[in-house]
Amino acid sequence: MESEYNPIKIFSGNANQPLAEKVASYLGIPLGQAEVGRFPDGEIKLRISENVRGLNVYVIQPTNAPADNLLELLILLDALKRASAASITAIIPFFGYARQDRKVRSREPISAKLVANLITVAGADRVVAIDLHAAQIQGFFDIPADNLTAMVQFAQYIK
Repeated sequence: MESEYNPIKIFSGNANQPLAEKVASYLGIPLGQAEVGRFPDGEIKLRISENVRGLNVYVIQPTNAPADNLLELLILLDALKRASAASITAIIPFFGYARQDRKVRSREPISAKLVANLITVAGADRVVAIDLHAAQIQGFFDIPADNLTAMVQFAQYIK
């Protein structure tokens, strides 16, 4: 599927590497190489191990608990942006922190909007999410965002 005119790379953090590997395999391309580990104090340590300059990059990473999944995504996005990727699409199979998508009572955050802002500021040019908790979350992003559904596939599988 990769062409010399529109080369792509797929990266993943630790949260769902098997899914990213399956997607890359389906597309007939190798999974992008990134070292994701820990510093001695427990902080996330990340390094993109290959050249991504001018490439269209897709990062497959959910943002559900633990919070390290979200932080890995943000750090991956930042590293890819600083490495001069042409475009960066965050593919988020599970969008964590989506339950606070509106203020029910005073002094409550809108966590879903905060996470959308973080993903944008970290370097994503586009977001693809699967079955967001609430449809309005798609509008929280200041970049193109697609909310895909997997309900049909689940229903067919169950039948």
